[in-house]
Amino acid sequence: MGSINGNGVAPSLDVAVVGGGIIGVMTAIGLRRRGINAVIYERASTWHEVSAGFAFTGAARVWMEMIDPALVELLGSISQKTDASTSNAYWNGYHPRTREDAEDESKSLLFRTPTNNLSFWGCVRSQFLQGMAAMLPDGAAKFGKQLASYDDDDQSGKVVLHFDDGSTAEADVLLGCDGIHSCTRKVLLGADHPASRAGFSHTVTYRTMVPIDVGIAALGQKVAKSACNHLGPGADLLVYPVMSGTLLNIAVFAYEAAEFPDRDKMTVQVDRSEIEKLFKGWTPQVADIWKLYPEKVVKWGIFDLEQNPPPTYARGRACLVGDAAHASTPYLGVGACTGVEDALVICTLLESVQQKALGGEALRDALSEALQTYSQVRLDRGRWIHHHSRQMGQMYHWRYGPTGRDPERMKQTLEKNWSTVVNYDVLAPLSPELRELARSRASH
Repeated sequence: MGSINGNGVAPSLDVAVVGGGIIGVMTAIGLRRRGINAVIYERASTWHEVSAGFAFTGAARVWMEMIDPALVELLGSISQKTDASTSNAYWNGYHPRTREDAEDESKSLLFRTPTNNLSFWGCVRSQFLQGMAAMLPDGAAKFGKQLASYDDDDQSGKVVLHFDDGSTAEADVLLGCDGIHSCTRKVLLGADHPASRAGFSHTVTYRTMVPIDVGIAALGQKVAKSACNHLGPGADLLVYPVMSGTLLNIAVFAYEAAEFPDRDKMTVQVDRSEIEKLFKGWTPQVADIWKLYPEKVVKWGIFDLEQNPPPTYARGRACLVGDAAHASTPYLGVGACTGVEDALVICTLLESVQQKALGGEALRDALSEALQTYSQVRLDRGRWIHHHSRQMGQMYHWRYGPTGRDPERMKQTLEKNWSTVVNYDVLAPLSPELRELARSRASH
């Protein structure tokens, strides 16, 4: 990017977005809306995302609206929405009671938390990704591009990306949206840095989706309208409706003492009997949940950056966004929402630089400064999320000392954490000018 051209228009910043997952694509959409030329480099051969359910809070949708209102429109068209009257229900899934007792609130319900302040909209990840991909123009994504390394080259004034197929690309800025096993993070911090690799959280998950009537037959009518989590020693069973209430998303989470067999792939195929063994001695509905899974099931190892968080999210003209920066366990349920916050901040900061129409060394300095600002305003939030998510997982599995099995203490901890999630003002740490710039995008 150089000085203003003859038409009085600043040439576009060129931004390389490494990783075509949910946050990478959302960030690219936000940048392109601001006149910035963002190109996604994705290692897979086409758009790829697991067909699992996930959800965005009402707060995250406010930030998404500022990134691009079309994102909220898309989400609204494919999501299952919680209304103000619903609540998340936490059940005692343990002890071999009768089926009737297990569904009797007076005997088995631990507590409820209202969802009105969270206002979750749940959808299927792959469907949301495909919808966002359709919003991108031709040429905005390049597939089969696995980042091997990059050079932040002061001589050329560009960041040069090297891919494992031998090809290269140039950009003014590199955004590493390449997830938990981020190559960008390894290069940015150095391969020997403790935070260059994510650590196993000693929890795993088994996921599936079933037609809603199958889910109701297995777990009762309670699962049709809102999220239900069944807690017990060393595991929990979380279910919630997706796809406009036609499917039930099922996720079993479990503590696992041993190291995960493949830390690079994070998955291993196992027999569904693992789930059967896990829930022996639980309530009849939970004990039989394994029957809803296929005979062979993928076990996901859950990795995060809790033990070795990155000391910074930015160096020079490269920075980490989303899971690459602060991969967390899923127990707070806001990993993607935190990535939305990142995307809004980085889009706003880069738009601010673009508007200055700088060139040469002044541009390089402005970009480095913008990315340092991004790191400073996001670092504590990212660490808070993965730390408290770990805490919540231990609590659900009755392994967290301060709450033990006490429903009242669990509820207090949960509500305090969720309050911190949804009441956080992403824009507050930014300057008044940047806050105004971000907000101006929600209505345009």
